[in-house]
Amino acid sequence: MNIINCLEWRYATKKFDPSKTLSNLQIETLKKAFNLTATSFGLQPIKMIVIQNKELQEKFVEHCYFQGQVASASHLLVLCIENDTTSKDINNYFDFEKEVRGVDESTIANFRAQLLAMYNNKTIEDKQLSAKHQAYIALGNLMTVCALEKIDCCPLEGFVPAKIDELLNLTAQNLTSVLLLPVGFRASDDLMSTMKKVRKPLNETVIEIS
Repeated sequence: MNIINCLEWRYATKKFDPSKTLSNLQIETLKKAFNLTATSFGLQPIKMIVIQNKELQEKFVEHCYFQGQVASASHLLVLCIENDTTSKDINNYFDFEKEVRGVDESTIANFRAQLLAMYNNKTIEDKQLSAKHQAYIALGNLMTVCALEKIDCCPLEGFVPAKIDELLNLTAQNLTSVLLLPVGFRASDDLMSTMKKVRKPLNETVIEIS
C-alpha cells in the first residue's frame, strides 16, 4: 500500500484489542521515529515514555476522562517536554555535535553564541510553549509511521497533565506531560474502523499559488 492508502486506513482508534501486543521491532521503530523527529535547532527538548504495564495503564483512565484506550492499548506513549532549556543543554548539544560530526569549535562558535543569547532572553513560558509545539511535530511523525507500519493509534490531549506527572514522577525529572498516544491493534468490534473519513474537499483546504 502507498502512503496515501495507509493514511486512509488510519483512524483514531476508539477500542483496542487488549489481547494483541506490538512486537519489540515495532516498538523500536516507533522509538527511533520519535528520536529522528525534527526539532528546533536540533535541541530535542522532548522525551517519550513507553509504557507496557496494564496495572499502570489502568491508573491513567480516571485522569484521561475515562478514555479506555489508554488501558486497552498494547503500549501507551507519553510525550513530554523538558521544563526548561538551559545554557548547559545548549552547550551539551554543540559539544555533542563536535563529537558526532568532527567539526572544530571555530565552525560552530558563532551559532553557539547566538543560540545561547537567544535562549537567555526567552522566558520559561516561551521555552515551554516552543517545546510543546515540537511535541506535536513528534506526534504527527509517530502517527504517520504507525499508519505505514499498520499500527493503530489514538492521539489524546484530553487528560489532566498534573495527575499524569504525579503518576510518573515527572517533576523530579524536569518533565511535563503534554500528549498521549495509545498504540496497538484495533478491536474487531470498533465501529469507528468501518466508518468513512469525513474530510473537506482538497480545494477547500489547500491553496495553490503559481
